Amino acid sequence: MIPVFEPDLGGDEAALVSEALRRGEISGSFGDFIPQFEREFADYCGCKHGIAVTSGTTALHLAVAAAGIGAGDEVLVSASTNIATALAVHHNNAVPVPVDSEAVTWNLDLNLIERLITPKTKAIIPVHLFGHPVDMDGLREIADRHRLVVIEDAAEAHGAEVRGKRVGSFSHLACFSFYANKIITTGEGGMITTDDDALAERCRLLRNLAFTVPRFRHEVAGYNFRMTGLQAALGVAQLRRIDEILRLKKGLGRMYSERLADVEELQIPIEMEWASHVYWMYGVRVKPGRVNRDRLAAELKRRGIETRTFFCPMNLQPCFAGHARCVGTACPVAEAMWEDGLYLPSSNRITTAQIDEVCGAIREIFRSGKA
Repeated sequence: MIPVFEPDLGGDEAALVSEALRRGEISGSFGDFIPQFEREFADYCGCKHGIAVTSGTTALHLAVAAAGIGAGDEVLVSASTNIATALAVHHNNAVPVPVDSEAVTWNLDLNLIERLITPKTKAIIPVHLFGHPVDMDGLREIADRHRLVVIEDAAEAHGAEVRGKRVGSFSHLACFSFYANKIITTGEGGMITTDDDALAERCRLLRNLAFTVPRFRHEVAGYNFRMTGLQAALGVAQLRRIDEILRLKKGLGRMYSERLADVEELQIPIEMEWASHVYWMYGVRVKPGRVNRDRLAAELKRRGIETRTFFCPMNLQPCFAGHARCVGTACPVAEAMWEDGLYLPSSNRITTAQIDEVCGAIREIFRSGKA
């Protein structure tokens, strides 16, 4: 089986995690590796502050809470995304309002944003889908004009750039995931980046049960979203390798695109001239024909090649049925992506021979479907 993804742990990871164990840095409340990872990751993104947390999901939850968003508020969210993005809004008692995708980069369509803004709209969460960044300059111009908080969901886009500036540094708050299949990993884990001193302080307070003085008297209701020192040590080691990892990711994207460019049945990803795409996953869309997305996936699986579908858009999620603004917002492009999109094996460790095998199988499947 050629897997969709497998973790890439091959540098100083074991040594630094062992060092954290020897130091006793097994908690999220003390030690040196957590502040080191926060500082180095923030520096990498070009931000003043990094706040390490338990996952990308809790990073989003914490960012929404720290921004003061709550009951009665609406938050615009990329329609095509992992459900964690909208759950961060939902679990803060606000309403996620999906913004449909555009058909070129598959990110949220900036041309739709203003018509979705109401007096209840307080923020927008753009998602850098599959590693291609949103045009954050254009988005910030709209958001600033309407005084919206911007929270980047950069879970899939560590190191991606917009006009030479890295994602995570464009917004009031940005959220990253270090899940096992992300660009760099801590197993589980996440990070918030920000340049805002007050928001950083608020995130750190809420992350750690909102302890103040006296210690066990709490003015606000916080969360236990602390990353452990063991995870942070792994993150420090992974961050040392991020340039190498991104080189492999971009090489993967280039090889797939070269081999699939003339497959007329597919829409393959593009890289806008102002963007640096990091190809977290290499996604394709299957055009209408005798071989649809599901048949392609089934045939690839039969040949030992694993795939995943694109995300179910937020307006079709049954768990948001109680949010009329969510399920009542049409998202035809994101819905079509859910029906015809899938991503191919995208491990850092995939070989050229395996990419040739995947692309050869795709060609064969489409060829046989025409017969």
